[in-house]
Amino acid sequence: MVELLVTAHRYDEDRDLDADDLPPRYRRVFWSDTSEDDADPGGIERPLHATESSISTATGVERPWEAVSDLLFTQRDDFSGELSLTQPEMAVDWLVERVDDEAVRANPTLAKVAEETDADFDASYEEAREENRPIRADRVWIDALLSQYFDEDDDAEMLDLVTVRAPEEIEMTLDDLVLTDDQEGEIRKLMKAIEHREYLATIGLREIGKLLFVGPPGTGKTTAARALAHELGLPFVEVKLSMVTSQYLGETAKNVEKTFEVAKRLAPCILFIDEFDSVAKTRRSDEHAALKRAVNTLLKSIDDISLVRDEVLLISATNHPDQLDAAAWRRFDEIVNFPKPDRQMRADIFRVITRQMEIAEFDPDSVADRTEGLTGSDLRMVLREAVLEALTDERMSITQADIMDAVEDFEERDNLKNMDMIDGEGAQVAGDGGHSHDHEDANADSDTDADVDRADSDHDHDHADHAHDD
Repeated sequence: MVELLVTAHRYDEDRDLDADDLPPRYRRVFWSDTSEDDADPGGIERPLHATESSISTATGVERPWEAVSDLLFTQRDDFSGELSLTQPEMAVDWLVERVDDEAVRANPTLAKVAEETDADFDASYEEAREENRPIRADRVWIDALLSQYFDEDDDAEMLDLVTVRAPEEIEMTLDDLVLTDDQEGEIRKLMKAIEHREYLATIGLREIGKLLFVGPPGTGKTTAARALAHELGLPFVEVKLSMVTSQYLGETAKNVEKTFEVAKRLAPCILFIDEFDSVAKTRRSDEHAALKRAVNTLLKSIDDISLVRDEVLLISATNHPDQLDAAAWRRFDEIVNFPKPDRQMRADIFRVITRQMEIAEFDPDSVADRTEGLTGSDLRMVLREAVLEALTDERMSITQADIMDAVEDFEERDNLKNMDMIDGEGAQVAGDGGHSHDHEDANADSDTDADVDRADSDHDHDHADHAHDD
């Protein structure tokens, strides 16, 4: 609480500080829908009003004034409920004796205050500023920007085409993933490219930052893209091309343009196009003219977007690279393969997803031996089944035997996918009863093969594979 009060006081006094100098947890409570700059969708207005309500929200303390009322440097306005400092220097001296390097590094304003004292912290203002997520990645900023740019009535359809996630809403991080050397290498290059965008522009290297992720469902394509957004602190704009395709084929090209427009307005961001093959399929001479226009619009939109110029990192994903048009392949500067995990990767995946669990006699290598051919999402399903089975036995812990039993059950359920449909009553149940990748959570990798030509009854169906990722 004293940190918040010191931060608010210094922010009000120092006009060189901006919203990026405040930690995200403070920006949420001090956010205003109107800002001093009419061009902005909103922002942080001075002075900051540290009311008991806002302090409670930011710190989790239920009765803020009771917690600090005995300190000589605090006061409360009975009318407004606002808390403030009577003696800021005393408050700073009190605070620097009690905070650590981690707290200073997480708060650029506090880091600047600390640099002016005799305290020795292993965290400079510049480091704190660099590590602090910028306000343009906050949910409040994204929502305000969408409200400003897109009219609720006229543009509601455009926003229905995409899902926008703030980095703070993405739980999966790169540390939670088991990646191949090639995947790690491409991610490192991307992070360097984003860091040095201005340099790339000066040397004329603008065709960079367009990646295509290829691989079977459940191998981590979507999860890796989301984790990258979390790591870089960038909004994540996700679009499934099968949702963009319209039953009125003439609308598909317009919808493609709309999704790219959303990304450009939210830049810097990551634009993730899932089910890329839904539109960018190999073109045929006999296909509908509207579908050709949609493909051409997609390819032109990819050409026109740039990481260096527009600050949009484009990542597309497909389960069916063999179906892609050759022209679509040429639009990407990097192709990243997401194969099914080998034995070592399966063992590592189990180590990662069980690191917060205690498992009796746990041997991930032996589990890896039994799970050949399974994806990372399949392994998560196996673990989930083991945990749920244990809970049915009133146990809050699992064993190696539980996991092995879950592997066997998974194989049996997975085999149901290959069963023929039975005729008569119960046919639909039989078809749906097998294990499918039709579930989705924060770690899901949704990969759909949807036919674009809705007007053609021979192709009026979608197949979907939604799977939990490693």
